[in-house]
Amino acid sequence: MNRWFTVALGITWIASNGFANYVWADQVGSEDEATAELVLIVGAGGTDEYAAAFAETADQWKRHVESSSVKLHQLGSSAISKTSDRDQLKAWITEAKSPTSTPLWIVLIGHGTYAQNVAKFNLRGPDVSASELAEWIKPLDRPMVIVNGASASGPFINALSAPGRVIVTATQSGSEHNYARFGHFFADAIGSLDADLDHDEAVSVQEAFLKANAAVQTFYESEARISSEHALIDDNGDGLGTPFKAFRGKNLSLVANRDQQLDGGRAAKMTLLPAANQAPLLPEEIQSRDAIESEIETLQSQKATMKESAYYDALELLMLKLGKLYQAADERQAAATATPKSK
Repeated sequence: MNRWFTVALGITWIASNGFANYVWADQVGSEDEATAELVLIVGAGGTDEYAAAFAETADQWKRHVESSSVKLHQLGSSAISKTSDRDQLKAWITEAKSPTSTPLWIVLIGHGTYAQNVAKFNLRGPDVSASELAEWIKPLDRPMVIVNGASASGPFINALSAPGRVIVTATQSGSEHNYARFGHFFADAIGSLDADLDHDEAVSVQEAFLKANAAVQTFYESEARISSEHALIDDNGDGLGTPFKAFRGKNLSLVANRDQQLDGGRAAKMTLLPAANQAPLLPEEIQSRDAIESEIETLQSQKATMKESAYYDALELLMLKLGKLYQAADERQAAATATPKSK
């Protein structure tokens, strides 16, 4: 079924189920350019056991993207050079492309520490603090996903949170300093359709977050141990983060303040890998799509105050706009893959 027809059917679906559960997978660029950049940073293992675990997590990420259009950068896996890993990371971020619509994913795999109100990620050689990383990425004008799977990673939420970013940490505070398993489970989830809650054949950051947390919970329960890690996700720029327990399925079930901006909306649209058999959208099409979806969310919130006919007329117009975007993408992909006629 092509996306154009699906969008048309979506008008009826949304009318009965609500837009909050209907999510388009995020895709950027064309086949001859990167759809995303992934920076894998493997920290100091400390012991052979931890080093092997971190290497396996990094390999999971690499296996996910090896046949994709994601551009992969790695740090900490090769032999130690004269330039420290910290300085190499700073140099790479300084030279990263900006502005651009291509998402940048930064994944930290390793140990973390928290002392004297300073959170750090342990690199080979000098470590990098949350405030340093925040300063380095501050000039970058592009969508970003940062996943810190280390222990004591919670304060990275406070330091790195900003509009246009999705931040995920393995712990809710710096005091959760024991070895964290969340990062390994997240790496597994981001490339597994078992985490695809909305069955759109793509796994979003939000879905991977939920799947990884469920796996963490299962691990500690099976070991009859009290969990020493409680992951957070932040995508609204408020620097507070939202825990796993606040979600029921893909929806927030616990809200302390009704005026509070909720996390999860942006994370639900960010995917590392595109859905199978789905035409990619161009950067400007993604911006248009996000704007239309925001209009639909606003309309959804106003439904109770509108006449039914006016509501569905407005919804239909917005859905048709979405349909035209995906129809254009389908036609562009069909033209690109058509076999040239022989003379």
